[in-house]
Amino acid sequence: MNADREFHTHSPEETIAVGRGFTQDLEAGQMIVLRGGLGAGKTTLVKGIAEGFAAAPQEDVTSPTFTLVHEYRGPVVTLFHIDLYRIDTERELSTLGIDDLRAEPGSILLVEWGEKFEQITAQSDGEISIARTGENDRRITYRSRQGVGR
Repeated sequence: MNADREFHTHSPEETIAVGRGFTQDLEAGQMIVLRGGLGAGKTTLVKGIAEGFAAAPQEDVTSPTFTLVHEYRGPVVTLFHIDLYRIDTERELSTLGIDDLRAEPGSILLVEWGEKFEQITAQSDGEISIARTGENDRRITYRSRQGVGR
């Protein structure tokens, strides 16, 4: 697994393509924090990851802002796309059962707004940061924390 990588995209389609490429970096049992402001493209990136793992076509991947967790089952892994934007307390966080989701065989957790909670960042296996650098331009940075949290 590569420890640090950076990509520059100029369209949602390119961001999705970068997401597809993350299938080479991600593996079952991992929890990855997705960082980026509102509208940065976190869900767009997840569309590519889900498609790359054959867990869902990109048009079926939507933001879990209101449902908090979306599940996409593929032949090799199950992606749990989790959004903590509306979660404000440790108590609310505990009701999501993140440890149970992570323990499920073949699971990969992609957690938006995970940086709000120290325990999530401490237990994560890495992070993908997305920064807007223009109207459709994004800088995507992947940082692995090999061996952490496993």
